Amino acid sequence: MREPAAASPVKLLLGLIGSGIQRSLTPAMQEEEARRHGLRVHYQLIDLDTTNSGVEALPTLISAARTMGFAGLNITYPCKQAVIPLLDDLAPEARAMGAVNTVVNRDGKLTGHNTDGAGWAWGFRRALPHAGLAHVVLLGAGGAGSAIAHAVLRLGASRLVIVDREAERARDAARSLNALYTTEPGAMRVSASTDPATALRGATGLIHATPTGTDRSPGMPLPEHLLRPDLWVAEIVYFPLETALLKAARSRGCATVDGGTMAVGQAIGAFELFTGLKADPARVEVHFGRLIARGDL
Repeated sequence: MREPAAASPVKLLLGLIGSGIQRSLTPAMQEEEARRHGLRVHYQLIDLDTTNSGVEALPTLISAARTMGFAGLNITYPCKQAVIPLLDDLAPEARAMGAVNTVVNRDGKLTGHNTDGAGWAWGFRRALPHAGLAHVVLLGAGGAGSAIAHAVLRLGASRLVIVDREAERARDAARSLNALYTTEPGAMRVSASTDPATALRGATGLIHATPTGTDRSPGMPLPEHLLRPDLWVAEIVYFPLETALLKAARSRGCATVDGGTMAVGQAIGAFELFTGLKADPARVEVHFGRLIARGDL
């Protein structure tokens, strides 16, 4: 008698919406971890650059994702804030941060989540467990920066200075963060600036959360002479993994954290939201390292 055929593994359709994402390792990480759990995942890159589009394309893309039955989407630059009005609901974390990097589709209802902050904190604690948090400077008040600001304050940062070229955006971020995280009247933990040199005076650490340093926007986000040996530097860019900022920081004796740690951390969180299953952090981290080693970046 013929043995009954084994049940086909569950298949999920996932995607990533953003600009300049052709070298993203998110598809490979999600597909491999799913395979280890007996799931089949097809992960589609939806790169706005391929059609010379911007955030104006989001309504059409989100509508198409509903129609096509995507189980979930990752969202990256420049869409993390623009996608919010197009969703049915927000998880508390995403609502507080004002940014979404993960969308889950449950029976046609799209809910926005944010795994950036938790992913950054996961990688940061592993790389620099004893880093000083007395005075931290954050470059960038966009979607990723907003999430990381919440994360670093939850880790215990005494003072956070947000630096952004858009002064009003930095001030708005500081106001909302102080409302959530400052408990003593008049003792504001968060301030805003447009000048990195002023912000870095006396700082213990620097977090870079802008697109500068990526393949599509190469360069340094601040003058190299502002980096000091007593300053730790955390990067969120991971393609390339070795950015100009990290090279300069290491040459000046700074302890550093590359953007790969956040990429792994946020991928773990997104996988668990998409599937309801627990990812194996060590396995995902090893897989990411193999992808880097074989030159997928």
